[in-house]
Amino acid sequence: MKKLSSAALIAAAVLTVSTAAQASRDNISIVGSSTVFPFATTVAEKFGKTTTFKTPTIESTGSGGGAKLFCNGVGVSHPDVTNSSRRIKQSEFEKCTANGVKVVEVLVGFDGIVVANSKKSEQLSLTRKDLFLALAKEVPNPSGSDTLIANPYKTWKDVNPSLPNIAIEVLGPPPTSGTRDAFAELAMEGGCKQYPFIKSMKKKDKQAYKAICHTIREDGAYVEAGENDNLVVQKLEKNPEALGIFGFSFLEENSSKVQGSLVEGVAPEFETIAEKSYKISRPLYFYVKKNHVGVVPGIEEYIAEFTKESTWGEDGYLAERGMIPLSDDLRKQFAANAKSLKEMQLSDFK
Repeated sequence: MKKLSSAALIAAAVLTVSTAAQASRDNISIVGSSTVFPFATTVAEKFGKTTTFKTPTIESTGSGGGAKLFCNGVGVSHPDVTNSSRRIKQSEFEKCTANGVKVVEVLVGFDGIVVANSKKSEQLSLTRKDLFLALAKEVPNPSGSDTLIANPYKTWKDVNPSLPNIAIEVLGPPPTSGTRDAFAELAMEGGCKQYPFIKSMKKKDKQAYKAICHTIREDGAYVEAGENDNLVVQKLEKNPEALGIFGFSFLEENSSKVQGSLVEGVAPEFETIAEKSYKISRPLYFYVKKNHVGVVPGIEEYIAEFTKESTWGEDGYLAERGMIPLSDDLRKQFAANAKSLKEMQLSDFK
């Protein structure tokens, strides 16, 4: 019986080692933002060619989808890095913490959100107020009373007499997208708070204020086009009267096909986003699972490649792809944080 017991223990140990070996992973797994995806892919390909490590695998899941996958737990069945076109939400960070995930935050650059149309059509000049009135689920009553009504606007001319008499049709990202979150905060809310009676709600009932400013209409004027920004560009080519919402880098890549609308009289360009005169711009991040450093090979080296001056600096190869570099001080700060694997804390949200 003792011999059988020992044999069983040895067999179980061998099985455990075998299972662990099968569960191991020798390449970095990255998920997250479709906006950061082309930048991360560029870095990953360079990393794969210039080091002894395998090229990381990258999935475009959207910022929200990426955070969910990233924060679900520790272990090689979970991703090592998530890209995000907005800062991680406190609720997402708390989920990470609850699941034992230690988070390292790396701010990598800035990007503009463009409202583009086909070059076959005239370039539009929009305000954030125009965008709010065109896309919000509820809007201020045109009668002038401080009340809200279901969005009645069918054409851009209905919204603003100076705009074309064409149907409002905007192709944009789904709720899981960081681009959608940033557009709601920067463009929609930027127009929404121009109404004093709505702005005054922010102090009294922030949740109600946010619901009014951020909720997009669901009657067909706004069409969820998924996380594939290239597909949006293709649809704009086929429908010159439609508008599409996506990151500045995709405008750069497709400048022969589409054009960005002016927002508050300013065109979406590298310089205007960098100097923040273009009002719909946002920060880009990636988040590293510190628990996986030393377990999955190459994570520290990938971080080092991403935060090199020749990568994310003013003359780096990511700037050539359309990413707006951080200031010198911010690059130094986040490069140091990344190198030391500085853990993010709940107090960072205050």
